[in-house]
Amino acid sequence: MALHTDLPIYKAAYDLLDVSTDLARNMPRDFKVSLGSRIRDEILSIVVLICRGNVAREKEQHLLDLIEHQQVVELLLRLCVDKRLISRPQYAKAIALTTSIGKQANGWRKSASSPVTRRSRPSSPSDF
Repeated sequence: MALHTDLPIYKAAYDLLDVSTDLARNMPRDFKVSLGSRIRDEILSIVVLICRGNVAREKEQHLLDLIEHQQVVELLLRLCVDKRLISRPQYAKAIALTTSIGKQANGWRKSASSPVTRRSRPSSPSDF
């Protein structure tokens, strides 16, 4: 098992967290607290779920929760661009990262729930 900080999904989530802090910094004060902090909190939840999914034996629920948080972030970002709180290029950069996270999380979930992964490994050479 790799360290969670070495995973590509973790790196994308960290980059998204970095982008979101810049987005929130430039929002009007009213929305900085409501939308900006909500986006940041959702992304922090994604990072935590990546860590949990990496160490858990049963990964599927953590990954499903991660995908849900990723979809909430996309929804909030879309609201921000529709309300002109962030620019289209900022939105495009953030959505590229959320899309990457979503694709990786879905692939990880499919891999973790496949029958080959779930099959127990033989405990001794005679079990082969």
